[in-house]
Amino acid sequence: MLPTRLKTHEAFPGIPNGARVVLDGQDDALLGRIIEASLFREIANLESQGITRLGPADYLALSGGGEDGAFGAGVLTGWTKTGTRPEFRIVTGVSTGALMAPFAYLGSAYDDALTRFYTGITQESVMRSRGYLDALFGDSLYDSRPLQEMIRSALTPNVLDSIAREYLDKGRLLMVATTNLDTPVGVLWNIGALAASGQPASVDLIVQVLLASASIPGAFPPVMIRFEHDGRSYEEMHVDGGALTQVMLYPGTLSLGDIAPSLLKRVVARERRLWIIRNSRMGRRSQPVERSAIRITSRALNTLIATQGVGDLYQLYVLAQRDHLRYRVTYIPGDFAMKPNDLFDPVYMRALFEFGQTYIQSGQPWHDFPPGYSPNSLYSPVR
Repeated sequence: MLPTRLKTHEAFPGIPNGARVVLDGQDDALLGRIIEASLFREIANLESQGITRLGPADYLALSGGGEDGAFGAGVLTGWTKTGTRPEFRIVTGVSTGALMAPFAYLGSAYDDALTRFYTGITQESVMRSRGYLDALFGDSLYDSRPLQEMIRSALTPNVLDSIAREYLDKGRLLMVATTNLDTPVGVLWNIGALAASGQPASVDLIVQVLLASASIPGAFPPVMIRFEHDGRSYEEMHVDGGALTQVMLYPGTLSLGDIAPSLLKRVVARERRLWIIRNSRMGRRSQPVERSAIRITSRALNTLIATQGVGDLYQLYVLAQRDHLRYRVTYIPGDFAMKPNDLFDPVYMRALFEFGQTYIQSGQPWHDFPPGYSPNSLYSPVR
């Protein structure tokens, strides 16, 4: 059991400082320092090229959504084909968004790898059934070791070296969210810092973090992240980041006051755009529910997750308005009517991937407001 003082903010041996941010407001100063350092590295990189003015900054937030992540993969690769896909200063990912985040961060050179990851999988390549008794008395319905091996094989030395170079040379950030159930609280992991740390265990930890972010509680086993303190070993139980938020950029408690004053003027002056890919449908899918405890509970949980996802888009809209970011969001539109026949249905995922590619190339996938929001008031201002 974790000592009380280790439950949130203790520095973890083997994990570089600035690689683990607890999302309870107490680590805002730490996150501010991470952003400051990234900005100083960006400025130094530009000045080495004779550039003294910061150009536009693009941020990408990738949501959860399970097999619907094929939509986001299609959008990203189709975006490349339009010739307008930017290089993102910050990429964040939750759940399936965490799995695609490294490819999105590294850019179009990794589109083939992203395509294979989301169109070449089957249920068997992601998870294995544990059997009735193991599922009943164990910690999950499925064994996630196949997914773990997929993640490990995707994180080649070249991928990790490329992430480290982008982080160190340009100051770009790659962040992934998990949920620490022991506290419980969200944790934001700085994957660039881990990749650049040179720590022998950093590769294993990155694999653990990505697996944890995509580990749906109950379906997949939790990921136990180990560390040592005063010669004793401890473990934290981490699961899907979507248990707390479906999509995020940075916590609303973080403000410009957490950034060095010497940087504020330059940051505020640059154009900043927030791009959000919500790997989910916004409309309702009417379907009668069988009167059984499992079916009713499943539908209720799915409804709760969908509602939470919409709420997260509204929170990001408020954040964008406060911090003067241009807000752009896309999601699976209602005219994609196909439904999966099973979890990680390869036919469904390939069709959704291709739809995402076509949709982004149509030229009208982005919305300036969260779903259901109208900027036009029903009432005239009082005079």
